[in-house]
Amino acid sequence: MTIQLATSTVLSVIQTTGFFAPIAFILFHMIRQFLFIPVAVVCVAGGILFGAQLGSVYSVIGLTGSSIIFYFVTKLFPKLLNRFMRMKEKWLGTYTNFSVIQIIILRMIPFVNFSLISLCILDKTKTFTRYAKLSFLTHIPSTILFTFLGASIQALPPVILVGIVIVLFILIYYFREKQVFIKWNDFFIREKA
Repeated sequence: MTIQLATSTVLSVIQTTGFFAPIAFILFHMIRQFLFIPVAVVCVAGGILFGAQLGSVYSVIGLTGSSIIFYFVTKLFPKLLNRFMRMKEKWLGTYTNFSVIQIIILRMIPFVNFSLISLCILDKTKTFTRYAKLSFLTHIPSTILFTFLGASIQALPPVILVGIVIVLFILIYYFREKQVFIKWNDFFIREKA
């Protein structure tokens, strides 16, 4: 599904709700992760429907709600959390911890898995309040980027888009945490093997 087709589908669904469009849009953001629709598509649609300012506000609310749903789903279904943990270990390594700036930058890359980033926030925080706050804060820059620049990003040549993504990956590397904490038991288990 192309970005234009997905965006037009989201637009037509939300527009049919009339007065309740903002609520429907926020709810759509919350279920978007189960429909495998990229965050950027829904944010661009929000900018088209409600304008850049309101679209950004509604998207931040919806994405934060989506992160909160992820939090409670992983608490209710520990097997699902273990599956995400294995996916994280496979893709990122066992001891990879992202800094807050890295998480913000990762949120700006459209094809990075939303749930994987939420898992990184879950690893970084100890309480629900800190998780919700950090999720909220990390959604703001990416939402503004996708909502304000969404239409112009689609018009950019692929070479420039690839260049932007490369710059974002370089920034992720630059802002990485410079130390790794390995649990005592994990260290000695690996040494014996």
